[in-house]
Amino acid sequence: MSTIEAAVAAIVLTENELDPYITHASTRRWLSGPGLPGDSDLFTFAELRRDCLRTVEDPTGDQLVIGALTDLDGLETESVLLDGTTGEISTTSFVYERSELIDRTPLAPSLPTLVRFATATDELRDLRGQFASYAGRFGPTAVEEASRQLQTVFAEGTGGEVPAFWKIAALIRPLALVAGPGTDSELALDLPSRLLDQEFGRGKVMRYEDIDFPLTLTHEPTRRFLRETGLPEDGILFHLDPDAPLATLAELYPEALVPRSAHLIRLGDLQENNSLVVDGETGAILNWSEPDATLYPLNTDISTLAFTLWLLHRERTIDNALNHELTGDLYAQVAKTMLQVLSTIDPTGTTTDADWHYWTELFQDEAGGVL
Repeated sequence: MSTIEAAVAAIVLTENELDPYITHASTRRWLSGPGLPGDSDLFTFAELRRDCLRTVEDPTGDQLVIGALTDLDGLETESVLLDGTTGEISTTSFVYERSELIDRTPLAPSLPTLVRFATATDELRDLRGQFASYAGRFGPTAVEEASRQLQTVFAEGTGGEVPAFWKIAALIRPLALVAGPGTDSELALDLPSRLLDQEFGRGKVMRYEDIDFPLTLTHEPTRRFLRETGLPEDGILFHLDPDAPLATLAELYPEALVPRSAHLIRLGDLQENNSLVVDGETGAILNWSEPDATLYPLNTDISTLAFTLWLLHRERTIDNALNHELTGDLYAQVAKTMLQVLSTIDPTGTTTDADWHYWTELFQDEAGGVL
């Protein structure tokens, strides 16, 4: 069986374990030397721990299963394959009972390149290594520069033919840099001025006046945000009715007997008979499920809600620009990356003690085609 080098968390194979499967010289040296990371945000190579090298049949020659892509919960999705003759890496889905490949998608030309790409992606996430200079930098310029830098890493390693998997990382992960911690706003985030106007169009962002607010909306940072920054009228999964007055749950659902319902103000519609609600005292953003007559945490406050809506729209814009290349078989990876970006900005936006969470469920709803 393969051994795990605890000091570097690497999975290393012996020469006997490599025979007779891998004849590619540099791949043999890598697997018997530096090895593969034992823990990665993008992949799991637990396959090597369980079964060492295992072959699956393919018309172009035998492929070796070395690991898998993982979803948000760390569960394995598509398998990661190694060509023992050329050293090339690909991903696939296949029927285990028949060991039959369904399709193969290029991932990296070699194991060293795969590890280098994964390392660069992790460094961007943690703002360390080659991305350490972005710590404390926020705004559209930081997003563009970090994205361009990561794309350069990937392009140099693939001769300019960057697989869609890495395009997802380069185009979506840097979006977490668009907003900094809230100081001026007294909210969780300080959004760049005109961010929503530039993304949705100025005529499509709703701003309120004090006369529009119910008396129980007393949280001043929220009031100021709604006056000065506003919310998009159509946020893909959220829709405002510009002509409808803001009303409390006590007024809209008097029979529901919701605690503090006079302080919970409905801002607009979410999908599937859900409503977006702001707590007028604290500024917390909640999801009101009309069928369940239940409140669920949604976002920390109005600033992180606005970021979530911006993130959704930005992903849709990126996908359209790439002719929907980021969906299809890669939908799960897009959803995972989006939720990781959102959790970086707002843990409330992806995690909760409740059994159900609106953004988490909707992002991962491949059948619904949200992303």
